[in-house]
Amino acid sequence: MIDVQNQQDDRDVPLEKVGVKGLKYPIQVLDKGNGVQHTTARVDLFADLPHHFKGTHMSRFIEIFHRYRADVSMPKFLDMLKEIRLDLEAESAFGRIVFPYFIEKKAPVTGFLGMMSYECAYQGSVTGNEKHFTVSIAVPVTTVCPCSKLISDRGAHNQRGIVKVCLELGPFFWIEDIIKIVEDSASSPVYSLLKREDEKYITEKAYDNPKFVEDLVRDVYIDIKSLGHFPRFTVEAENFESIHNHSAFASVTYDSCKEKEHE
Repeated sequence: MIDVQNQQDDRDVPLEKVGVKGLKYPIQVLDKGNGVQHTTARVDLFADLPHHFKGTHMSRFIEIFHRYRADVSMPKFLDMLKEIRLDLEAESAFGRIVFPYFIEKKAPVTGFLGMMSYECAYQGSVTGNEKHFTVSIAVPVTTVCPCSKLISDRGAHNQRGIVKVCLELGPFFWIEDIIKIVEDSASSPVYSLLKREDEKYITEKAYDNPKFVEDLVRDVYIDIKSLGHFPRFTVEAENFESIHNHSAFASVTYDSCKEKEHE
């Protein structure tokens, strides 16, 4: 059959990214407690398109991803992108998968079990000479405003927030360990199932541990940096304010190369 995509294009316009976006697919990821976890990813896969090709072969992205779906760990993810790049005769390939990661979590007093969902993402790119891979983890938390607590005669305003950590991969690590660092840095973790005894405990614990978004990102930054595992990482926090019509936000980035320049 005629291969239209491989026909010559005379417009002399190379494209930076072509491919498939928003593909939903079942995958397996590593799970600290259970070995592996089955979840569903939203997948973006792209390659550059040389100027002389009319189009790319969209089906090949899915064909290759299907073979790797049972193991999307860093080395396999980058192997997959390399295969896409070579198969499509491209200079570069890019991939991103976003998926919910589930952890069974006990309520702090009653011990009732519920499932917590954390949005995670793997993102990578390969060229003939370079490889990049990052892992992002978004963790919901509770914060209590230190200012509100200090100036109020009764109570303090609190809110749910999201802390997002993006890590350039160094040594192997567990998603669960990063989540614990974030939750331990907040006024309180968030749970899916709570009874009244649990609500009382969490409310009082959060009240005794107020945090600004600035406090939150600094504390997470210090704990992740102390691991010494990651050459570059970013921590950002967004509080969905309960008494303001806007969010509060803070972010910080660590770069080992820049730190060495300042030494």
